Amino acid sequence: MSDTISPLAPKKQPKMPAIEGVRIATAAAGIKYKGRTDLLAMAFDEGTAVAGVFTRSKCPSAPVDLCRRNLAGGGARVLIVNSGNANAFTGKRGRESTELTARAAAKAAGCREEEVFLASTGVIGEPLDTTRFAHLLDGMVAEARPDGWAEAGKAIMTTDTYPKYATATVDLGGVPVTINGIAKGAGMVAPDMATMLSFIATDAPIEAAALQDMLGKGVGKTFNAITIDSDTSTSDTLILFATGKAEKRGAPRIADARDARLAPFRRALNRILRNLARQVVRDGEGATKEVEVTVTGARSARSARRIALSIANSPLVKTAVAGEDANWGRVVMAVGKAGEPAERDRLAIWFGDIRVAHEGERDPAYSEDAASAYMKRDEIAIRVDLGLGRGKATVWTCDLTKEYVAINGDYRS
Repeated sequence: MSDTISPLAPKKQPKMPAIEGVRIATAAAGIKYKGRTDLLAMAFDEGTAVAGVFTRSKCPSAPVDLCRRNLAGGGARVLIVNSGNANAFTGKRGRESTELTARAAAKAAGCREEEVFLASTGVIGEPLDTTRFAHLLDGMVAEARPDGWAEAGKAIMTTDTYPKYATATVDLGGVPVTINGIAKGAGMVAPDMATMLSFIATDAPIEAAALQDMLGKGVGKTFNAITIDSDTSTSDTLILFATGKAEKRGAPRIADARDARLAPFRRALNRILRNLARQVVRDGEGATKEVEVTVTGARSARSARRIALSIANSPLVKTAVAGEDANWGRVVMAVGKAGEPAERDRLAIWFGDIRVAHEGERDPAYSEDAASAYMKRDEIAIRVDLGLGRGKATVWTCDLTKEYVAINGDYRS
């Protein structure tokens, strides 16, 4: 957690309402950070359905393995999250600490171990000493309360400069239901099926299979469309919990993802996913600018996404943005190296509304002064049209500054 808040941080945070069936507690266990909370417990009433998506890294953390295994049961009663240590690449000791935490959490919540979900974030390769916090779980679950969302967002931070929150109230079959979400992430961010850590809860009575369908589809244009540094974490975890408590207020129980009554909920969930994902980008380590990269005219949507990520992940593009340099030649480079269909003489590039390149050369009307003035903004839009087809994609990233190197050069010390 940084002392300096990102210049791109939200001007104000939303007031997070209570979600019936969810209780929250945090604690300072001293896992790595001194003088701040680093442990979160979220307890759920019986009958809570769960869905999740996780990293595609071939070196996943021990908590990711446990969550994947428990997801098959479709139900959740407790979530435990620690920051400061990822419990990743920790071998047998990592598995043992995860099992010990799951046992302690199940005991605290009075549930089966299959209904426990865990997440850890922080340093990779350091064994996680569970004895630092396992004894705290009984008290945390017993004292958990519905109005703890603000504290929850802070407890899961690592190098984040601000907590990330989103909330929405939406109609489900004529009854208002609420969705709350929190996220953390600032570095090692190029999600692959999920995000760094994000936890979403709702009182809607939606069953696990329908939740999973919505979440799985929702990440494509949200959390899977952001990148800070092109590095996918070992610990990426996004979990959605549905307590079903709105059913007693008349909300319909929904088991089929194709149910038409789900449409407003799906849209609201996707807005929350996009909101949280963009907050992560805006808190990129050392970031001073948010960059939206849109590619149109590609042979396919998949091709457009690969080209957009090639631009968004280019250190040369990102450092040009940091230096407020309208260096569109670096965008050309990133398109050319992506390995996707592209024709030099059909290419057009815009910075904001300013077309800087057209049909394979600098735009005849290009103005360096106008482009330079645009680059001073804290939100930059780069658009590329390939002129080959109908494929399009948008991804979000941030600039790359000296501060990113400073943060990551001494992250373990």
